[in-house]
Amino acid sequence: MPASLADVLSTVERLWPASGAEPWDAPGLVTGDPSREVSRVLLAVDAVSATVDEAVASGSDLMIAHHPLLLRGVTSIAEDRYKGALLARLIRADCALVGAHTNADVVETGTSAVLAERLGLVDAVPIMPSATDAARGLGRVGRLAEPTTLGRLARRLAEILPPTATGVRAAGGFDDPVETVAVCGGAGDSLLAHPAVRASDAFVTADLRHHPASEAREQAMLGGGPALLDVSHWASEWLWLDAAARELRDAHPDLEVVVSELRTDPWDFQVVQ
Repeated sequence: MPASLADVLSTVERLWPASGAEPWDAPGLVTGDPSREVSRVLLAVDAVSATVDEAVASGSDLMIAHHPLLLRGVTSIAEDRYKGALLARLIRADCALVGAHTNADVVETGTSAVLAERLGLVDAVPIMPSATDAARGLGRVGRLAEPTTLGRLARRLAEILPPTATGVRAAGGFDDPVETVAVCGGAGDSLLAHPAVRASDAFVTADLRHHPASEAREQAMLGGGPALLDVSHWASEWLWLDAAARELRDAHPDLEVVVSELRTDPWDFQVVQ
């Protein structure tokens, strides 16, 4: 039997419970009729014009985006503003929109867990475990099956992540030894001072700003701490989409579930001096 949007929403809640979301987050149904049938789902990191166009052009009934379109306060959805224009396009095309954000980060197959797995980390555990389930939580920290160097780890990241203009940035010596690695898909500078991160040889995350990164490296030189590997926010979370698609297909074999391969990283090119 064809699935209804309500059926898929039940699966979304089972896979990525809303109770796991951060208090400031806004996951869940943004637009769509729960009683409508769903036959095709598009998964993307961002609900932006390119991915919304892709969803509509491909006849998708549902778009699941990792980043919520309406995360912060919105007082107008007029169509001369991009969020209003995107919502109007989705509504006219009868394409629902669902967000699965920090609630999808913390689960056992979430963004950081997938990144840790692709890097080959073993015995990976959450950096900040959930109060109700130690297997769930923010970030992951584990060890490599075989020790490597920071340079080789950076190259490994460049191999497994989709290409972006900013690539992989490193703070630390190219030949510094690395065995224990902490990862946080998306922006992870809030974890720089966490003991599990401080005890790691390297920390992989995205959106590292100047001052937090500088302070972390200065502290590392004084009292120990990780080398830093800074990658694209979009790229660090894009890997999760394949895992999410597999879980949706397992739950709904009749659904066509497609992962968007469009690059929605905001940076287009970089000039290296």
